[in-house]
Amino acid sequence: IFLHGAFFTVLCYVCVGVLISGSNICTSRGVTTCRQCLAINPDCAWCSQEVVSRCDLRQNLLDAGCDGASLEFPTSSLTIQEDKPLSSKAFGTAVDVTQIKPQKLHMTLRPDDAKRFTVTVKQVEDYPVDLYYLMDLSFSMGDDLARLYHLGNELAQTMGRTTSNLRMGFGAFVDKETSPYMFTATEEDIKNPCKRIARTCIPQFGYKHVLTLTEEVERFTKEVGKQEVSRNRDAPEGGFDAIIQAAVCKEKIGWRQDASHLLVFTTDAKTHIALDGRIAGIVQPNDGLCHLDGENNYDKSSSLDYPSIALMNDKLSANNINLIFAVTEDVEPLFKNYSELMPGTTVGKLSRDSGNVIQLIKDAYARIRSKVELELQDVPEELSLSFNATCLNGEIIPGLKSCSGLKIGDTVSFSVEAKLRGCPKDKSRTFTIKPQGFKDALSITVDFACECDCEARAVPDSPVCNNGNGTHKCGVCECHPGRLGPHCECAEGDYTPSDDVNCIQKNGSSICGGRGDCVCGQCSCHRSEYGQVWGKYCECDDFNCLRFRGKLCSGNGKCDCGFCKCNSGWKGDNCNCTTRTDTCMSSIGLLCSGRGYCQCGACVCTQPGAYGDTCEKCPTCPDACTIKKDCVECKHFKRGQLADDNSCNRICRDEIKPVDKLVFHDKNAVNCSYKDENDCVEHFQYYEDESGKSILFVVKEPECPEGPDILVVLLAVAGAILLLGLAGLLIWKLLVTIHDRREFAKFEEERAKAKWDTGNNPLYRGATSTFTNVTYRGN
Repeated sequence: IFLHGAFFTVLCYVCVGVLISGSNICTSRGVTTCRQCLAINPDCAWCSQEVVSRCDLRQNLLDAGCDGASLEFPTSSLTIQEDKPLSSKAFGTAVDVTQIKPQKLHMTLRPDDAKRFTVTVKQVEDYPVDLYYLMDLSFSMGDDLARLYHLGNELAQTMGRTTSNLRMGFGAFVDKETSPYMFTATEEDIKNPCKRIARTCIPQFGYKHVLTLTEEVERFTKEVGKQEVSRNRDAPEGGFDAIIQAAVCKEKIGWRQDASHLLVFTTDAKTHIALDGRIAGIVQPNDGLCHLDGENNYDKSSSLDYPSIALMNDKLSANNINLIFAVTEDVEPLFKNYSELMPGTTVGKLSRDSGNVIQLIKDAYARIRSKVELELQDVPEELSLSFNATCLNGEIIPGLKSCSGLKIGDTVSFSVEAKLRGCPKDKSRTFTIKPQGFKDALSITVDFACECDCEARAVPDSPVCNNGNGTHKCGVCECHPGRLGPHCECAEGDYTPSDDVNCIQKNGSSICGGRGDCVCGQCSCHRSEYGQVWGKYCECDDFNCLRFRGKLCSGNGKCDCGFCKCNSGWKGDNCNCTTRTDTCMSSIGLLCSGRGYCQCGACVCTQPGAYGDTCEKCPTCPDACTIKKDCVECKHFKRGQLADDNSCNRICRDEIKPVDKLVFHDKNAVNCSYKDENDCVEHFQYYEDESGKSILFVVKEPECPEGPDILVVLLAVAGAILLLGLAGLLIWKLLVTIHDRREFAKFEEERAKAKWDTGNNPLYRGATSTFTNVTYRGN
């Protein structure tokens, strides 16, 4: 029995070994060409020689006798072609400043294979800044213009504390110079559109470039002082026309290639957007080109429509421009919505007379420099890129391509995985990864290893293929139309019933799966109106995959033999699940506010009572004081759980300001107190300013209990012992006294009961005579 058991055990191991070695992902697909073989899996290889299986694992083909010259097995590779070190500071100009490394990569990728590399970014100190002030000069902005005239020097001084290389320029806009955007009733209305309100102003204009970027602050102030307001007819302005021209007219504006570009857009009104021009009969879309005439006026104002958000995004990104919306409270919500659609833009609330514009620009620039976000340009659809960010303190944040809460001089890195999902038509493509607003970029060239070298040695009308009935390519015959067979020896009209057995995938199944005809022992797949059918048994197609909302693979992938191959940024059986996690990031920089997890780009809240797009709302969760307490502990006192797990800078984006005592700011401030591990009471104030910036005012010195006085403690203990002794004696004396009195009272009672009765005795007889002593005095 033992021998029989051992025999069957060995037999099972042999069978399993045959299955493992004889069937794998490369041999199970029934491919017939070298290119199809390479597309199955990065481990698959092709042999041009006659072997058991031409498409198999590389080692299996070598073991089967395939020589190296006939083996097709391209491999993925990664080469760094340019890797200059990061700069620490910009001196003078920034021509030789490097803020990203490496600068150039070359990759070779096979389908479904991936390569990983690291991108490092640094915000260098004293980087040159170009600041172009783009101002709404409609009538309501008259007081803002006067205010800006007096703030020119102060603006330059404030920005000069950030960079020693500052240039400033100026431009203005109103709206399109055509009806119904302007007053055209009379010639006088055109010359003086303020006539109807008994004022004088200049004729309406679209956009005019006033001052090229210059280091001379006096020129900026002087040119601003020369400007006058105008007046348009409708409420919205034509500011988006001005943004496009300021972005693309690089030579006239004077944008330097090696500088940070700040475009400050100020207005107190809404703005026209794409397609609004149709009201005036303007149907030609904005072309995104520079159209400034000899006097630096926008000369296509009346012929081109307003630009779209997408066009502005493209031009601002291409020219590395950071747009700052400085707008009044009335339109702030609208421009915040625009900002969400325009990466790299910031919004600040402008006071009615623009008196806070300097602080607004300073804060906006600080926010721009505090964040590094990568953007992608010209990435092939077939290439999937995934990111992991390593921000401050070496903390790795999966799925993110941005870091915030940075200071000038900080360095962050991003781990990038590039995976090829399919084969593009081109053999090679180049794309770019760059931080938003930076001139520096990483250029990546990818060669797609989808083809076989043996294809270049193909022999048309080869004698091997039944005397010229096909092309001999990579060891197999690709037959001419109407011919079939390994060597194209059969015609489609030939039929032999004995060949049907080679066209049945398994017992009980139909010939060629019912989707083809068996010709010469091979399946000739039918054509389908829905797509392509292929495979050894016609088992594969590109239309029988899972659908979502009526779309094949949700419209986010390609159907390949019944399975969805998802495009970059998507996953799931039907490719309906996005891999993005930035949509789950809350305003405090925490994924789903720390109260849930991100699934398919949306937060699933797990904390009881939490709700909202990022689980930010939670009435039953800890209040602001409880949440910000941990940030005070880690950022100010360098202790606590967040400091221990190196997550302080990611979670706590608040600015810490030590103060001697708390001063209540306004309704956006909350005073908080808590007791720390040393039993000291810490006081702080959680405050959000008008721009949404969070500040924690922390009292420098906590309130700690004073230590005990030893002498006082000793005297108190001795006194307590003495008092307790005296109290004990008094209590004892009191108890003894009470006891004695009770005993005496009992004695008296008993004695009283023992006295003789004083009643008359019937036997008693009184004296018959008495004698009185006359000399007795009672003594």
